[in-house]
Amino acid sequence: MNTHTQLRKLGLFDARVPRYTSYPTAPHFSDATNAGDVEGWLKALDPSQPISLYIHVPFCRRLCWFCACRTQGTTTAGPVAAYVETLKTELSLLKAHIPEGIQIGHLHWGGGTPTLLGAEMIADLSAAIHDLAPFSERYEFSVEVDPNEVDDARLDALAAAGMNRASIGVQDFDPAIQETIGRIQSYEITKAAVDGLRARGISSLNADILYGLPGQTPEKIAESVQKLLTLSPDRVALFGYAHVPWMARRQNMIPTDQLPRPEERLDLFNVARDLFVWDDYVEIGIDHFAKKGDGLEVALRTGTLHRNFQGYTDDKCPTMVGVGASSIAKYPQGFAQNHPATSKYQAAVRAGILPIAKGHTFSAEDHLRGRIIEALMCDFRVEAAELIQNYGLSQAGFDAFAKSVSDAFPEMLATSPERIVILDVARPLTRMIARHFDAYDMTQAKHSSAV
Repeated sequence: MNTHTQLRKLGLFDARVPRYTSYPTAPHFSDATNAGDVEGWLKALDPSQPISLYIHVPFCRRLCWFCACRTQGTTTAGPVAAYVETLKTELSLLKAHIPEGIQIGHLHWGGGTPTLLGAEMIADLSAAIHDLAPFSERYEFSVEVDPNEVDDARLDALAAAGMNRASIGVQDFDPAIQETIGRIQSYEITKAAVDGLRARGISSLNADILYGLPGQTPEKIAESVQKLLTLSPDRVALFGYAHVPWMARRQNMIPTDQLPRPEERLDLFNVARDLFVWDDYVEIGIDHFAKKGDGLEVALRTGTLHRNFQGYTDDKCPTMVGVGASSIAKYPQGFAQNHPATSKYQAAVRAGILPIAKGHTFSAEDHLRGRIIEALMCDFRVEAAELIQNYGLSQAGFDAFAKSVSDAFPEMLATSPERIVILDVARPLTRMIARHFDAYDMTQAKHSSAV
């Protein structure tokens, strides 16, 4: 029985499930978590453990129609400059609560378009971050770079700030598809940005490419992947386009009649996947690929791969602090999300208040189920010994989990008293299998297509 038949038999081609970059997922956050909670969580940080820091820049020069991120357009530098000042103020509020001795192990600037910041703004923001805490000895500082929105001055400023990894969104190199999704970005412009980064010693490169775009065919995605491979990225995220116009109104510009059917989406994924594997990239989880020796590949090989709001990661920091509008933090005690609306975010910060809108405090069951879901998403397996030793699950409890999921997905899993393993043929079902362990109400939010 082939994968198409299996998916169709289980009625899963039309399934909509979370991407499980967190557990519980963001729709289940509530306003019960507030600034006071986060102040306590910050003060309780262990100074011996580096933190991750995520900086969100919501501004874009143009709004790509395919994008569902929390962004807003601007044609002038004024709003961006004012926003950077607010980021600096939020960083100073955080500094008032973190213990002495904290270091930054991972730093990521996302968006939106972080490279919309001018060179002086980049230097100014970087100085404020270093004032919060210094980098640890083996830090990673990555930035989402828009090839259409970067120049020598900004590249120089980012290199001077310590950036050592860049992330470039490719989506698709086909001009007609680019026109349809509202993002014009030629191969030549992309290559120029990559060359500029490498000329400054920034050799580590991530790239994103999408499957499931309108008008995409196996031949077109193969051509785009082959062009991407000439840039030799260290890591690639092969994301399925999430058509969620109820969340991102701009996606109403996408012609739905040109979107591939679920069966076609799976074929597109497999074409791209085969090309990466043939080029000696290692599969990481459900949708990432990495060169041998890259941090992600090492993490997969050593059993230290994790998953967070940025996808698969080798980040070992137990805490991720979110800065900026809509950013989400993860502390050992729970999640906290800043106000999504830039105006509300800025008003709170200017009033001297941590801009927390909502969040979630973990229960023991959250920790257990979250670890099961992460293990499935990262390693396609769950070990009974880990859950029994670290999460207090009994053997009988593990056996009940194993039977329940095996009954729900017959012939898709190998289960025993020691472990639950997703069979290779069932890996396209991983998000659906993970959903089986989700104790929260799936009807509370609409999610993207599972395939």
